[in-house]
Amino acid sequence: MKARKLILGTLVLGACHSQSAPSPAPTGATDVGTPTALASDGRYVPAADRRPGVFPAAWRHKAGRAPVFGAHAMVASDAPLGSAAGVEILKRGGNAVDAAVAVGFAIAVAYPEAGNIGGGGYMVIHMADGRAAALDYREIAPLAATRDMYLDASGKLTDKSIVGPLSSGVPGAVAGLTEALAKYGTMSLAEVMAPAIRYAEDGIVVDSALSHSFKSNQKLIAEFGGGSVFLPNGAPPAPGTTLKQPVLARTLRAIAAKGRSAFYEGPIAESWTSELRHAGGIITTADLQRYQPVWREPVRSTYRGYSLFTMPPSSSGGVTITETLNILEGYDSLPAFGSAGWAHLLGSAYQRAFVDRNEKLADPAFVKVPIAQLTDKTYAARLRATIGNMHATPTSTVSTAMRDGMETTHYSVVDEKGNAVATTTTLNNLYGSGVYIASAGFFLNDEMDDFAAQPGTPNMFGLVQGEANAVQPGKRMLSAMSPTIVLDPQGQLLLVTGAAGGPTIITTTMEIILNVIEQHMTLADAMRAPRLHHQALPDQLDYEPNGLTVAVQDSLKAMGHKLGTRGLATANSIMRVRGGLDGVGEPRSGGAAVGY
Repeated sequence: MKARKLILGTLVLGACHSQSAPSPAPTGATDVGTPTALASDGRYVPAADRRPGVFPAAWRHKAGRAPVFGAHAMVASDAPLGSAAGVEILKRGGNAVDAAVAVGFAIAVAYPEAGNIGGGGYMVIHMADGRAAALDYREIAPLAATRDMYLDASGKLTDKSIVGPLSSGVPGAVAGLTEALAKYGTMSLAEVMAPAIRYAEDGIVVDSALSHSFKSNQKLIAEFGGGSVFLPNGAPPAPGTTLKQPVLARTLRAIAAKGRSAFYEGPIAESWTSELRHAGGIITTADLQRYQPVWREPVRSTYRGYSLFTMPPSSSGGVTITETLNILEGYDSLPAFGSAGWAHLLGSAYQRAFVDRNEKLADPAFVKVPIAQLTDKTYAARLRATIGNMHATPTSTVSTAMRDGMETTHYSVVDEKGNAVATTTTLNNLYGSGVYIASAGFFLNDEMDDFAAQPGTPNMFGLVQGEANAVQPGKRMLSAMSPTIVLDPQGQLLLVTGAAGGPTIITTTMEIILNVIEQHMTLADAMRAPRLHHQALPDQLDYEPNGLTVAVQDSLKAMGHKLGTRGLATANSIMRVRGGLDGVGEPRSGGAAVGY
């Protein structure tokens, strides 16, 4: 289909931010010329091809802030100690994969609400020599799982897929991290796990964010045994307190010495599965012994000459991002950032991609997934033709025409040679199922809720999913995790990104990419910019509070959009710039980038 430009009437144009037309910018996202300082921060001088972000006046994250710069390498994660562990390994000569594995184990100690050895995740790797890989270490349903295990006697959906011992899938984190290290790393497991073991044995200093997290989730933590560690004397530790985790340290030391077998076989495995069974869980040592991470081909796609490497099913992230970008690529240009036209177009593209996501994506070992169709640009052109210029389309109509806890965490790593790793890992909800395994020192996930526990009924994120993602023993539940690596048109590393936040992971990750490529923002502005989300059902366009002007909101409502406000995903990103790397931890939370 011939590319077409979105044409909007007076109503929409009047609602756009007042903003002069930007001057043409170089096509390369890291082109350099005569640098100019952003007006709001004279100390930071971005590349010449970067344009200052223009955000609503009431938006809390102002444009023009400086990223962290590293001339050699960079790690960005949700936990400062996690990022520091990665940089420690890089400075000792490790590569990006060594550092990523170090971060993964370190955040299991320093970021217990989401970092884990009791959950799973995905890793996208792009080596400087051109090799690329995607590692799926998603949790799987236990062998004793059944399709209707979360329904009561009357057929009504219970909360047992969200809280408690039945909500946990078989953990994949230890198997995944050790597998990545064995194939692409250069250091020993003991070396890369040393920071995590040190954090667990010597203790970490509880900051205000971690103390608040414990307090906000006090009931869940206390209900299943975690109170003995994280709520000493019945209350969360105050900021400045040193928190030691000796049981977790013992488990980590065993893994460092014996590898994955220490977690999936032998005394530790027998102990923690027995503890879980007594609490009412169904994961067995047989489930652990048969668990295997899976190497997959990344979803490879292009957008306006840039190349993307992202995660295939059992994650829905890569396919959904690719489908959405393919829809948007057919327009000659996108409307101004923050305008009603921009919000309408992004929301409509997301809506169509999420209809496919919710109906057609699942574990490819159990369901034939039409990846080639969903990532095809011709197919995207058909979807693009259903988007009206001046009106929203009800999701029910879109479906006819066409026939993911918030407590995930993402980290990005780039080493001195240009090797890059994007990793997203999760327990699903904050502190997962709430079940703390006292014998081994970790929280178990509640990933079973990412299945369609009752197809057609919303899960905890409001996602309405189909039969393809129903519970089956040994099956991986569908995920929204979207670790992504972007190369520039010359084939050089540009961006490493990903996010945490259920289904909003997909839209947040994609918008950061769009902000860098399409809007030519600095990485700091791309991360601070207001975000949008549409997941088909519920049928509404969500935005962050104060992220759209009142005039834009009025125009969108007049176009037929139902609007909602909510907190959206959090991300951690790295971008190659002249002379090195920019890193930005999530400004909406306590994320931190560390470089050198």
